[in-house]
Amino acid sequence: MDTKNGFTITNRDHVLRAWQNSTELVRDYQAYAHELEEDSSALAKLFSEFAEDEAEHAAELLDLLRRYEK
Repeated sequence: MDTKNGFTITNRDHVLRAWQNSTELVRDYQAYAHELEEDSSALAKLFSEFAEDEAEHAAELLDLLRRYEK
C-alpha cells in the first residue's frame, strides 16, 4: 500500500489504473493501425500486433481486478 496526500492507494487501485491504461493503449494502437493501413501496411501491422499484445495484458489485469472484488 502507498499513502499519498492523506489517501491510501491499495494494490487494487494500482491494478485498476493499470487496466484502464492498458485498455486505452489498445484503443490507441487500433486507431493508429487503422489510420496507417493505406500509407504503411508494415507499420499498421506492427500497431495491430501491439494492440493484440496489450489486449492480453488488459485481460490479465481484468482477471486480477475481479479477484479483488471477491
